[in-house]
Amino acid sequence: MRPTRILATALVLGLAATACSETKHKGSDGSDNNSSQSSGPRKKGGTVTIANTAGQTWTCNFNPFNPAVYNTSIGFVYEPLIFVNTLKDAAETPMLAKSYKWNADKTQIDFTVRSGVKWNDGKPFTAKDVAFTFNLMKKVPSTDLYALWTTAGLRSATAAGDKVTLKFEKAAQPYFYAFAHQVAIVPEHVFGSGAAAQHPDTWVDKKPVGTGPFKVDPCTPNNIQYTANPTYWQPGKPYIQKVEYPAYLDNGPANLDLANGKAQWGSQFIPGIKQFYLDKSPDNHTWSPPVLNVSIHPNLDPSHKITSNLKVRQALSYAIDREKVSKIGVGGQEPAANQSGIVTPTFDKYFDKAAVAKAGYDKPDPARAKKLLGELGYSPSKPLKLKIITITGYTDWDASLNVIKQNLKAVGIDLTVQDLAQQTMIGRLYTGDYDLAYYAQQTSGPTPYYELRQMLHSANTAPMGKNAASNWERYKNPTVDKLLNEYASADETRQTEIIKQVSQYMIDDVPVIPVVESVDWFQYNTKDIGGWPTEDNPYAQPAAYNFPDTGQVLTHLYSKSAQ
Repeated sequence: MRPTRILATALVLGLAATACSETKHKGSDGSDNNSSQSSGPRKKGGTVTIANTAGQTWTCNFNPFNPAVYNTSIGFVYEPLIFVNTLKDAAETPMLAKSYKWNADKTQIDFTVRSGVKWNDGKPFTAKDVAFTFNLMKKVPSTDLYALWTTAGLRSATAAGDKVTLKFEKAAQPYFYAFAHQVAIVPEHVFGSGAAAQHPDTWVDKKPVGTGPFKVDPCTPNNIQYTANPTYWQPGKPYIQKVEYPAYLDNGPANLDLANGKAQWGSQFIPGIKQFYLDKSPDNHTWSPPVLNVSIHPNLDPSHKITSNLKVRQALSYAIDREKVSKIGVGGQEPAANQSGIVTPTFDKYFDKAAVAKAGYDKPDPARAKKLLGELGYSPSKPLKLKIITITGYTDWDASLNVIKQNLKAVGIDLTVQDLAQQTMIGRLYTGDYDLAYYAQQTSGPTPYYELRQMLHSANTAPMGKNAASNWERYKNPTVDKLLNEYASADETRQTEIIKQVSQYMIDDVPVIPVVESVDWFQYNTKDIGGWPTEDNPYAQPAAYNFPDTGQVLTHLYSKSAQ
């Protein structure tokens, strides 16, 4: 599974679309309110099978506060207040909140909660559930995945009638994406009692009670079966009545099922995709928009004396032939990244190409890498030994790391690749139990700010042995923190300047080493299933691991044979 949103903390961005008051919001397909979810009356029926490599069998835990599993529950079962489409100018679709209104100084937002919505156990959804969800994050800080009560300055969450009011200590409009779009609303009658109330962050949520289009029915280690929620609040939806989600241990079997039409929704790398997949059937298609970076994350904690050494990190970045990694490792399906961390061409307006070239990172420079390592006493005949952790079954990552390993060997670094089960790898990554890690940041957004803040803000890290939210490398730079904090109140021109300044620290300090640009892996079959997101109609991020986008996709899909 390629989750592109594993743990987001206090995402700050002034989204133009969030300036709306209590008027009709445009939906992600350009239509108004509830009609944004519909493309006309359709009959119910059909099954969609997802082929997305998890790298292990399912734990059958659907806790929306657990970043190791929540992308199998949020979107499918749990829903947010508002869906914000990061691929389409931050267009909004009202979900559990049918509207909202800010006060004059943007320190308070009032959501009007949708009426007539039920949890999938039949109990009514109310504004109290929304307030409970936000207050739970205050009571149990480990559930506050977006640091709303700390960095964002949330001070109260109250419910009265069909209104929910969030009050902040400062202007909070830039945090809208986090609290409206990414927070999954949970039922008070489940999370407010018993084991769930005692440990909401670690509780094993085997039968999730949500408002979403599907229910888990049943889950086994080898397959999650989702069945349509018969009381779903969107009239007539979902059209698809069943979703099968087998647990693939590596990409090979998943890709074969996609190529043969056994699975219709794919979300991983397919080597030689044209011959292996696209040429197999005119119904097979792909569209994978670039959004983030796949990077090497060095451990910068002083206890890791080698990887916390700037010269070592610089040598790593100079030695890697990113174009070769792109060509051989991922068949050119993911573009080469750059040391500034700015994804191009998606965010070209923020990219300082001259700064990358001035630092010598515009092309591989093995000679400079050798020189730096030589100053530390290492050489090809006396190599520096390093280990890098990655997720087993990700064949594209394995192929990429094989290229990287060869690049590094030539300059005097002996790299050992450790393939680990997904949850094991993530556990070690979060707690800092590694030297190098090959992984992608998990939150995309309308500007590079989202990823840069995730990677670099010290508020997102933690002491060794404790879970770091996203700054896994444990980078700490007060100047970078100040710049990232300023972004929220800056105008658009200054925001662009801030991003360029922060990306300069990526170049100077090499806290993370981007290798290739991470795309939303997406393959889809149109023989029987219609309604897929496309480049021409990007109503949601298309990969099956994106949340809450999966909910948008699942409520658009329909079976042609059922019509």
